[in-house]
Amino acid sequence: MLLRRNILPRTISDTFVTLFTFCIIPLVYYFELFIVLPHYYTQWGLCYLFHFICGSFILFNVCSNYVAIVLCDTSIKGRILPTTLGPNSRFCAVCECIAPPRSWHCNICNVCILKRDHHCMFTSCCVGYHNLRYFVMFVFYIFVATVYASYYNIHFVWELGVLGTLESIIKIIFPLATLFVDYSIEQMYLFLVLIVVVGGVFTGVLLYYHGDLIVRGLVTHERNQRLGQYDLGPKRNVVDALGSRWYLVWVSPFLESKLPHDGITWDVKQSVKAK
Repeated sequence: MLLRRNILPRTISDTFVTLFTFCIIPLVYYFELFIVLPHYYTQWGLCYLFHFICGSFILFNVCSNYVAIVLCDTSIKGRILPTTLGPNSRFCAVCECIAPPRSWHCNICNVCILKRDHHCMFTSCCVGYHNLRYFVMFVFYIFVATVYASYYNIHFVWELGVLGTLESIIKIIFPLATLFVDYSIEQMYLFLVLIVVVGGVFTGVLLYYHGDLIVRGLVTHERNQRLGQYDLGPKRNVVDALGSRWYLVWVSPFLESKLPHDGITWDVKQSVKAK
């Protein structure tokens, strides 16, 4: 893995979203395991320890995959690039080099990204060929965490009497404004619960969207342009995105799962080759 040299956010929006991510993850972890969970189980009892271990395992994968996304350099920097134009390659005037097929320039990162999918504000970097696995697992574990937590959270705020009244509906519609105007610990709890629910919906949509792209052998740009020459079938597409040990990548980002390509040369459909 090549490491990125500059991991700092480059725009105001990236900075804001990244700081929000840095703050909300440990805050929600503390809220779930040390406020909500003791409401149901005796702290450090057997049931509590089971959920504590599960929650800590999820947090480990959220944080470690996040770090892997940020540190992994999936750009053309440090790669041996082609010296002549080939099929689907192009000359990038900004990078002053020939960009390989499936590589696109990011104006924020200011470099061409191998198999670029999109620029992620939550990590302040692009998601491309070499860090797509970590991004998918990051989104997957955020989704698991939010669904897992929401099951307990909704019961928790209901039993506190935060829900079920007209005033509670207003607090749900305007949670942040209510938090500043009429601060209470219950409103803070409700705000965190809503953040978790929204996070679950958002990451659920993301997981479905990127899962569909992976199975079809696409990235966002290719989907928008209706390009499908790199679709080699669901199984090969999954291996191409997640590596040879795709079925184990959920365990840890430290587990090696070798990618079949170098991000520069690609296999295409036999039907496309025949043309």
